[in-house]
Parts: sequence; C-alpha cells; structure tokens
Amino acid sequence: MSGRARLTLFALLATLLTSGALLPLVHPATWMFQAAVLAAVQSAVGAAARRVPLARPLTVAAQLLVSLLLLMLLFAGRGASTGSGPLAYLVTDFGGLYEQGVRDVGEFALPAPLTDGIRLLLISGVLLIGLLVDLLAVTVRAAAAAGLPLLALYSVAAGLGGGGGASWLWFVLSGCGYLLLLLAESRDRLAQWGRVFGGAAPGGRPGSAGPGGGGSRPLAPVRTGRRIGAVALGLALAVPAALPALSGGLLDSQGGGGGGGLGTGIAQAVNPLVALQDSLNTQDNREVLKYRTDSKELSEQYLRILSLDQFDGVKWEASARPLSDLPARLPEPPGLSRELLDSSTEIRTSISAAGTYAQRYLPMPYPATSVDVRGRWRFEPVGRTLVGEQLGKDKYQNAQGAQYTVRSVQLRPTADQLAAAPAAAPSFLGENTRLPDNLPAVVSDTARKVTQGARGDYAKAVKLQDYFAVNGGFTYDTKVASGSGSQAIAKFLADKRGFCIHFSFSMATMARSLGIPARVAVGFAPGTKQGDGSVVVTMRDAHAWPELYFEGVGWTRFEPTPQRGNAPAYTRPDVPVAQPSASAALPSASASAPAPAPSQSVDCPPQQKRLGECGDAAAAAGAGGGSGGVPAGTVIAWSALAAAVLALPLLPLLWRSRVRGRRLRSGDPLLAWRELGDAAWDVGIAPDEALSPRAAAARIIERGRLEADAADAVRRIAGAVERVLYAPPSGASPALSPAPDVLAARTALLAAVSRRTRLRALFAPRSAARVAWAASARWSALTRRATALTQRLRPRPRRGSGPSGV
Repeated sequence: MSGRARLTLFALLATLLTSGALLPLVHPATWMFQAAVLAAVQSAVGAAARRVPLARPLTVAAQLLVSLLLLMLLFAGRGASTGSGPLAYLVTDFGGLYEQGVRDVGEFALPAPLTDGIRLLLISGVLLIGLLVDLLAVTVRAAAAAGLPLLALYSVAAGLGGGGGASWLWFVLSGCGYLLLLLAESRDRLAQWGRVFGGAAPGGRPGSAGPGGGGSRPLAPVRTGRRIGAVALGLALAVPAALPALSGGLLDSQGGGGGGGLGTGIAQAVNPLVALQDSLNTQDNREVLKYRTDSKELSEQYLRILSLDQFDGVKWEASARPLSDLPARLPEPPGLSRELLDSSTEIRTSISAAGTYAQRYLPMPYPATSVDVRGRWRFEPVGRTLVGEQLGKDKYQNAQGAQYTVRSVQLRPTADQLAAAPAAAPSFLGENTRLPDNLPAVVSDTARKVTQGARGDYAKAVKLQDYFAVNGGFTYDTKVASGSGSQAIAKFLADKRGFCIHFSFSMATMARSLGIPARVAVGFAPGTKQGDGSVVVTMRDAHAWPELYFEGVGWTRFEPTPQRGNAPAYTRPDVPVAQPSASAALPSASASAPAPAPSQSVDCPPQQKRLGECGDAAAAAGAGGGSGGVPAGTVIAWSALAAAVLALPLLPLLWRSRVRGRRLRSGDPLLAWRELGDAAWDVGIAPDEALSPRAAAARIIERGRLEADAADAVRRIAGAVERVLYAPPSGASPALSPAPDVLAARTALLAAVSRRTRLRALFAPRSAARVAWAASARWSALTRRATALTQRLRPRPRRGSGPSGV
C-alpha cells in the first residue's frame, strides 16, 4: 500500500472514530453505518482523483459533488419538492430538512429520535469533517492541521452530550484516531528520505527498518512518537480527574442534569414551555398525536399534559408533589358535585403518539377516570397527570410511540351552575390564589378595571376572557419573546401582543389577584379531523390555557387566546354579566392580525371548523395548506458560497503547494532553483537576481542559518544550475532529481525561523507576489497586442492625398 493510500485510510478511520462521540446523542445509531459508507466512498473518490492526478481544487470538487449526489439519493423523497416525476422525487428539499433537523435538536431531549432532519445533520456533518480531514491530511499533506476539524466534531458532540460515564471512551477513541493519522503521516515522510536506520536491535545487531525493510522493531522516531502520544493521551485523562476544580473531568461518572427525583416518588417542578414557541412557529407542522374518540363534541377534546400551579414572579411551574402507582380506576376529580357527575358522559379515546414525541408526561383528556397504557408510569393525583418513571441514569419512561386508551368524563356545566358556585375552602384558596410580592400593580389594577360591575367569580372570569379574546385590542403573535415573569405580564398588558403563553399566564395571574383560584394547563388543542374519522394533532396545536376553580364544578377551562382553541360553551350563552357571542374565541377587528385571513363565519370558531363541526364548506375553508421549503438549488448555491468563503484563506497555501509540486516533478534544475529561491523568500530572504547561483546560495545559507546537511543541499542545487547554464552539452547520464535537496533546504529554512514567520510562510507566502507579476505581464502583453492590432486595422493615407493634392 502506498503512503498516500495509507494516509487516506487513516484519515477516514480518524473521522469515524471521532464521529463515535455522536452516538449517545441519537437513538437508534443506524445513521452511523450510512455515514461510514458515504465517507468511505468520498475518500475513495479523493484517492482516485489524486491518482489520475487531478489538481487539488478539482479533487475536492469531485469529492464534494459525489457526496451531494449520494445525499440526494439517500434522502430522495424525504422532503417536499416542487414539480413531479423522478427528478422532482430525487431533488430533495435539503433546506427544509436542514431546518427541521435544527428544530428537532432544540426540541428533543437526549437521546433524540432519529428523524430525517437529524439524520441529515449527522451524516452531512460527518461527510464535511471527513472532507476537511482528507483535504488537510492527504491532499495538502498537513496531518497536524487535520486535528482542527476533528476537534470541532468532538467538541460539538461533547457539548451537546454534556458529559457522562462513557465520555472518556469517546475521547480515547478520538485521540487514538488522530494519533494514528499522525503516525501514518510521519512514516510516509520518513519513507520519502529513503531507508532509515534505527537503534540497535536485541542481540547486538543493528535493527533497521524502512520502506520494505525487514527490521522486526519499529523505527526509533516511530517508537518515540507512539510513546509521546500515549503519555499525552493518558495525561489528558488523568489530570482532570486529579483536579477537583474540574469536577472529575472526563472520568466523572456522576454526570450532570437528569430528571432529579422522579424515581423517588416526587413530581419535580418541570416547565415544558421551553419549546412551545418553537412548536407554534414550526414550518413542517409534524404530527405528534393521532386519536379516535366516541365524543360528540370534538371541540372540547383538549389533550392536557400537566398543570402549572405555582407562580413565584419569575415563572409558572408545577409543584413538586408525591407520586403514586397508577391505579386501575383513578379517583374522582376534586370539587365535582354529584349532580354534575350524573349529567356527565364518559367517553373513550384511543391515542397513538408519534415516534418523535418523547414527552415524559402523557397527554390525556381532562378529567381522566382510567388509563390503559404500557410502560412504567406514575400518577400525580392533584394535577391528575401521568409521569414517566425513571428507568436508569438520564433515562425515563416517555410517550414516544406509545399507544394507549383513556376513559374520561365530559362535563357540561352551565352558566347558572358556575355563577352559583359557593366559595372554596380557605386553605384551598390560600394555596391557589398566592401571588408574588413583586407583582406590578398594573396587573391587579387592570383586572379590577376590566371586571368592574361584575357580580361573582364566574362573571369576572368571563369578562377577563372577553377582554383578551374579543374587546381588549390584543393581537395573536408567536414571534414575541416568551417571557413568563411578572414584568413580562406587565409588558404584555401594555403591548397587547403575544401568544397562548402570554394570554393564559396573564389571565391566571389576574384571576388570582381577584381571589379566584387559577392555574395554567399545558397540552394540545383538539387537532384536525381527518376523512377516516381520526383526529391528528400536530406541533402547531401545542397550547396553554387557564383553568379556574369553581366549587361543585372543579377546575374549569377558559380560552382567552384569540385565533386559538374554542371558547367553552358555558361562556358563550347569555350570562348575568357580559354577553359574549359565538365569536368569543375570535379577535375583534382591532385585535386581528394585520395579515389577511380567510373569510370565516362568526357563528363558528376556527377550531370547530378544523374538527368538521361547522359543515362541509366551513371545514374546507379551515383546511390549511402547506408550503414548500427552500429550493434545492438555493441550498446548493449557498453551500458553494460558504465553501468558497471558507476556502479563501487557504488559496495561497494551495497555490504554493501546487507550484512546488509542478516544479519538483519536472526534474529541471532551473525550476528547482526557482523553488528554492521562493522558499527562502517566504521566510524573509528576498531574491537578488544580480547574484550568481553560487553567491545566491551562500547568501541563502548565511541568512537562513542553515546547518551542514541543508547547506550542502543548497550548494548541490546551485552546482546543478551552473552546469546547466555554463557547462557544454554532453551525452552523460542526467543527474539525480534535485527535489529531495529542495525539500530538505525548505524544511531547514522553516525550522530556523519563528512560529509567526513559519505560519506566514505557509498561509501568506511572500512569493505569491509572482501571481500579481504574472497577471501584470499578461495584461501588458494583451495591451501590446491590442495596440498592434488597432494600428494594423487603421486605414493608411493614400499617396498624393493631402491639402495640396488635386
């Protein structure tokens, strides 16, 4: 195997070993096999292109093109594409898949499910790192610099993973891959010098090894490199473990984060609203739940995850409460009267969660009476939620791919029942009307102003709902920052712009300021009814709404968010106070969004249209339309532009490497002399064309501070130049190639200067000025040719013509 082929193989191995650090982030790990195959094909294309040989930019371009074609075939049909036919099927919307992957990374906990978007990010990332490593280590022959993209890949994996018991293993594998790459590169460099002799072998015989050598022991430099690499890797593992300030470093088996006590029987304070805004703004609108129910009122089929009943002025969150085993029959909901229970209907709902939905709280209709679900689930009786039990370190039971059946009670309270509800117990009131001391006065003042003249808690609640949804001038906008503290509520009341988080938090806080028990429920709106009778719930159905407590009725849903959900039926009929109409869930003209919307009947809220409860025409009007993502051509164009910008700083390095290789391969002593002069110029020894070869060589030796071997190499090159220039032609056999002498002299020149000068010589060589000189010379030649051509085409004066010629 040639040295370049060995380098290609070890560059691929280093990339794959470092990519192993990404394995704990996603489940399942099938993407790794696909990435390995595609990376191997990419490396093989590079090896074939270098064997032809192609120019370095063409080699990289060929690898990039083949990688894009392979990705296109792998993800064919996975994303939206405009047009029809086989070509439209193959031209995947990589922009849409990429955006989906970025959103998935931010939405899912670790290990994240392997969605198409995440798979594209992983495989394309590995291919990009593999291309950079192959370019630096094999094409440019700078294996040390190839550690930078490997470090970037490992850093991303370590940063997302947050450490863990096995993080040291991925560090060791990544380090070993890099060390093996350096070892292969060093062996290849040594082999270019010919046979290298090591130290004495056992038994007194000199042990030698080289290209094709039969020595039984590795070269002395190779053995030293192995030892240095092993010691460095061991220190990188041991030193963090010995320093307490680093919290155990890579060997820390305790990890960090986690679920914190779910396995101990306590429901911890969890705020699931972090990704709610992203869900509402998502472009792919991915399905998360699908259900069938025998309920006749689908508009009331909200799927509740949990309730947030504590407000400390910074955020709403769920209380930490004891968990119990899931009983066969759940206890009756608190606060319900026997009269309301007798008039209610028990409904059955069969729910299927998508494989990408990994929430630890089980979405259910409220209030549920029994749940048939597989897995290890615990019951929190106050919030009436099901919480996934801790299964291991950083691993919990979740709803991913779950199929379960829920029986729940569909309550039908009337306005009269709510208006006549007696006061709750003082202890219950104290717990569920508690507000922080730093609550701005504008919140309670606005609540009293809005409910002025209302009698009873129910009348006040309806006025609060109508203030936000109908007549308060509020606008539904998901682009607003999702703050939840006291100041965020005050700002929302002033700006009058926000989404369900702002509306529900503000109404619940204002209700508490009026002495009405209130909390915030988080979950999903009813969804969209399909032609087969099922109902699909998507990411955009994520929702939050306030629940207010009325004795005899229990926790009761209200809907203050305009353009979202349905105003409950018990708030739409005539009540002793406000007169909300059927449009209670719709904004007024002053509160509507400035963008034009489809015409809607005021007799049917949008959510009921989506559920098919307003007739066929309304259902058709409420159906949403999709939109394609970024065209594939745009993605490729931007990717090419980004690659060009990143490659721009490397152009001088690539140009010098290409020119050096062409000069040395020619075997011409004059070109080798030019390369030696440019190498000296790059380190600060400017060329002097007036000197003879011998004098110029002495100048380079003196100013470059070259030692004996390198000085002899420079003299040999100068002697070869003198023979070419001054010696008579002879039939003697040609001299040996001057390339080894040029490389030896260049290495000595670089070693004798400072690191800053050496880096400039590599990445910003002074000899690159020859490019400008050559361009100027070509421009001058072109100008001379154009002038000569103009003079030839200019008409010559005829003989005898002139002022006096007639």
